Amino acid sequence: MENNILYPENLKKFDKGRGAFSPYGLTCELWRPNLMQKPDRHNEIEINYLTEGNLTYLFRGSKTTIPENSLALFWGLVPHQIVSYGKSAPYYVCTIPLTQFLEWKLPAFYVDRVLKGEVLTENSGVQSIHDEFLLNNWIKDLSSKNRSEAVLLEMHARLIRMADKVLPKKQNNGLQIHSGDISYVERMAMYIAQNYFRPIKATDIGNEVGLHPDYANVVFKKAFGMTLNEYIVQERITQVQRKLVTTDKSITDISFECGFNSMSRFNLAFKRTNNSTPREFRNTFFSR
Repeated sequence: MENNILYPENLKKFDKGRGAFSPYGLTCELWRPNLMQKPDRHNEIEINYLTEGNLTYLFRGSKTTIPENSLALFWGLVPHQIVSYGKSAPYYVCTIPLTQFLEWKLPAFYVDRVLKGEVLTENSGVQSIHDEFLLNNWIKDLSSKNRSEAVLLEMHARLIRMADKVLPKKQNNGLQIHSGDISYVERMAMYIAQNYFRPIKATDIGNEVGLHPDYANVVFKKAFGMTLNEYIVQERITQVQRKLVTTDKSITDISFECGFNSMSRFNLAFKRTNNSTPREFRNTFFSR
């Protein structure tokens, strides 16, 4: 490449001292892959693109590998941690504020999969040279503050094209959420992420953002496809999954640390989500 963005001194890497939930904002940068000593969490949508090698993340207690020449999209609020990588070649990392992502009114099924913690990948194939061109331009343009609008337009268009490839055509309906409610949705999701281990309820969340609990539930379900209480359970299960495979703590201790106050309810919720008991889940991970 003709610019200096590949020089080692300009490459970013994960900062283990970074505070939980610290925002990245709108970014596009080249990163050096490295093993992460703890998971990262941030309230932006993240894009990864590798020109060489691969990255393996720990997501929700499962390993997900992003191959080269593939565009990967996921929500950074889901704990994600690099546990292995194929080469030391730099890779692209872009972050898009959640409010911006929701304002784009992308297909509902596409947004739903991202917000439920799925990693969407699209193999660029012969089009990979175009993705590299776009990403390099985004890096340059974001170094100049007056070019961010152009970057957002191009990011929006690229994600529309990605949606067309990863979704069945019949699912390409727009997300039905009013623009004025987007900031409420973001604040509710962040509040749950920061307080899942407490005995929080829909009433607490509604009070936090200044909405009646019933309306808060309606708004939240339009964006996430589930109620606030269902999402709280999902967040807790996500944390349980991570701790089951990254610590040797007892299952009972983990369940209470993650906000469950009843082992019977915890076991029922875990099995409903994973089709396995917590012990089976832990054993399956380590037998891979």
